[in-house]
This record gives sequence, C-alpha cells and structure tokens, in this order.
Amino acid sequence: MDSRAQEGGTRSRRGHAIGLARVSGASMLPVLAPGDRILVRYGARVRPGDLVVATLPDGTLAVKRAVSRRPLRDGRPGWWLLSEDPTVGVDSRHRGPVGDEAVHGVVLARLWPRPRWGRGR
Repeated sequence: MDSRAQEGGTRSRRGHAIGLARVSGASMLPVLAPGDRILVRYGARVRPGDLVVATLPDGTLAVKRAVSRRPLRDGRPGWWLLSEDPTVGVDSRHRGPVGDEAVHGVVLARLWPRPRWGRGR
C-alpha cells in the first residue's frame, strides 16, 4: 500500500496554502508511518530530497521523496518520486516521473504522533 495523504488547509502570509495531511500506508517507513499527521506547504518550491504530496499518474494522492528532475515523455518538466521502502507501494519506478503540476506541496514537518521538523530525514 502506498503512503497516501488526505488533505485540508488554509493560506499562509506568502499566499501558499498551509495544511494538514494524514499518512496511510507503509511505503514511507521509517520516516513516516501510517496515521502520522504532516504539515504541508502547498505550492512551495520543491528541491531534491524534499518529501512531497503528489498525485501519481494512476490518480493516487501520495507522499513520496522528490529525488531528481526528470522530463516527462512529452518533454515537460517533472519529478522522479520514490518511496522510502522500495519493497512497498508504487512510485516513479513503476509509473514514471510526475509532472510539476501533479506535485502539490512540500512536507514541512510531522506533527503527530512524534513531532519532527525538516526535510523528513
């Protein structure tokens, strides 16, 4: 099962939506576990190494690690997204790169049950 996210949020002072998401699935263990609540900045600039909330090509809303920039088949820019646990879930190894428009936001922190700030490492 993928690490999926359920979304909700509000706008920050810079115009980016800030929201909470709940992780379901085990593909991001040990960094994120099923049931973890994460703080997400929607519309934020993504950097390699960031944890992101994205819609995979099959329509699944998921939490993954943005590893590197990769072009899509049509040449548009995109991201190569991977699970932390390669034996669980679906990621870019199975579905290919994800377009920029499908990467919704960057995970800022895990808020519950074990708060941790930063890039999810």
